Amino acid sequence: MSAETLGGVDWTDAPVMVFGGGSGLGAASVASLARLGARVAVVDVNPAAAQRVAAPLGARGLALVADVTAAEPVAAAVAAVTDHWGALRGVVHTAGIAIAERILGKGGPHDLERFSRVVSVNLVGTFNVLRLTARAMTANAPDDEGQRGVIVVTASVAAFEGQVGQAAYAASKGGVAALVLPAARELARDGIRVVGIAPGIFETPMMAGLPEAARQSLGQQVPFPPRLGRPAEYADLVNHIFSNPMLNGTVIRLDGAIRMAPR
Repeated sequence: MSAETLGGVDWTDAPVMVFGGGSGLGAASVASLARLGARVAVVDVNPAAAQRVAAPLGARGLALVADVTAAEPVAAAVAAVTDHWGALRGVVHTAGIAIAERILGKGGPHDLERFSRVVSVNLVGTFNVLRLTARAMTANAPDDEGQRGVIVVTASVAAFEGQVGQAAYAASKGGVAALVLPAARELARDGIRVVGIAPGIFETPMMAGLPEAARQSLGQQVPFPPRLGRPAEYADLVNHIFSNPMLNGTVIRLDGAIRMAPR
């Protein structure tokens, strides 16, 4: 497998973990990082999905199972990578869930447990992965740029323009977006970069359940290109973040210039 080198940073054989790597944006990131030359651990709550994505990578892939909201499984997954490959250089976190529920709906107020669950998976899960992978990266020898690792987390345009019915999702993703800068500032002392991506409307398993007409309608709301985003486009941005040392502490919108309407 030939590696691509961007910005003078070579990721050949570098160990990377992709959380939520069993489908969608995560699976696309796994394939793209493998083309960059990295060795990739696919971490997912679904064992079969993790194995399916990791299998084509052969010895350069590793399938692991973890619930991102739980401390011990995530710590065990990180330990498995460092035991297997000796280091952890990069992390992509795409695991998340979404619900549609109004604060005050026909059935009464928003269910509190459902709100908490979304925040737990999307925000607490992101922080859990961030803190445990950053700890592992501090043991790395710095590269020529003084860098010990890169962590990419996934927010959403809903963090900035949450729609009616997105209170839980928007709040959780807004928290992810707000986490990026303080994390980058703190971890700078260890040579660890933290960058967020805020995707717009993308072709993901969440979108797959919609009728084709609805998918096309959503895509046409994007100014340009007037279509749904492709997971490979998210993955391309991940690769660039990994290879561009100056990207740090920011959340990059990847949305075709869409600004979500209230509904």
